[in-house]
Amino acid sequence: MKNFVLFIFCLALTFANLFSQEKKEYKIACVTFYNVENLFDTIPGTNDSEFAPDANKKWNSKKYYAKLDTIASVISKIGKDVTKTAPAIVGLSEIENITVLKDLVKVKDIKNFNYQIVHFDGPDRRGVDCALLYRPEYFKVTNTAMHHVYTPEDPDFRTRDQLLVSGIFDGEEMHFIVLHWPSRSGGEKRSEPKRFAAADVTRSIVDSILTINPKAKIVIMGDLNDDPDNKSVRKRLQTQYKKEKAQLPYLYNATEPLFRNGVGSLAYRDKWNLFDQIIITPEFLEKDKSSYRFYQAHVFNKPYLMQKEGRFKGYPWRTYVGDTYMGGYSDHFPTYIYLIKEK
Repeated sequence: MKNFVLFIFCLALTFANLFSQEKKEYKIACVTFYNVENLFDTIPGTNDSEFAPDANKKWNSKKYYAKLDTIASVISKIGKDVTKTAPAIVGLSEIENITVLKDLVKVKDIKNFNYQIVHFDGPDRRGVDCALLYRPEYFKVTNTAMHHVYTPEDPDFRTRDQLLVSGIFDGEEMHFIVLHWPSRSGGEKRSEPKRFAAADVTRSIVDSILTINPKAKIVIMGDLNDDPDNKSVRKRLQTQYKKEKAQLPYLYNATEPLFRNGVGSLAYRDKWNLFDQIIITPEFLEKDKSSYRFYQAHVFNKPYLMQKEGRFKGYPWRTYVGDTYMGGYSDHFPTYIYLIKEK
């Protein structure tokens, strides 16, 4: 009988403790990266001959504004099922100039979010750059910089500069690096040294920040033109996909677990790749939620972003295949992460 009474007392105490605990509430924000596949305007320029109105693609204002509408629509929906709003931070690649960004942020689907723009014209031969959009109620920019990629074996090589944007994200310092590493043009192995050079630049940016603050929160996001298990990412950038092993100097590749489960952001010759990656410093992995920590990573691969039929059914629905206009979104799916902290 005594044992029974003791059991009831302990059970009642347990329930009392449960109900007396304050229910924790969290802030949650979305950070996303999107390779938007050649967002060019219709004004002829130095490096955009294939997107001139009289070129084979027959690029024109109707197609341009349709593309702006589709990209804005996607951005507005990324992470919305959890955050109930549009992303706080948007990294972009394959942007021609500031004009297309100004046009993009005015599109109805995202106009009310008042996205601000960080962009610099870079040296890429095709005239495309990286950019960052941010919502000022979340993020205040304190510093921006572009970092050039040099390749000693080919001094005339020109690729996308790497964009660093530092600032205050909801009260805490945070850094965002937006990338588009050199392509695999000419073959994966032959072009690999160029991505090694790009990875070394990215790592140098990270190390320069960590030297000042070893607990810095840095988000690296971009189209790396390599998968998470390629040497450029795993060895040169020094990433890990297991959280317990992601201790400095290693970085945590938040998107590699997706890749290891067969999830990709683009497809080529019936193989899925995950070139669009988001990599973070270990400080985001601390258990204390009094400041922003990493919560989840995803690929935004909704059915409406996919090719509906034919040989490439299920692939990202592209704007163009060669010079054939497909009217789709992009040849890449966006990737994104959630950051959370206790209110």
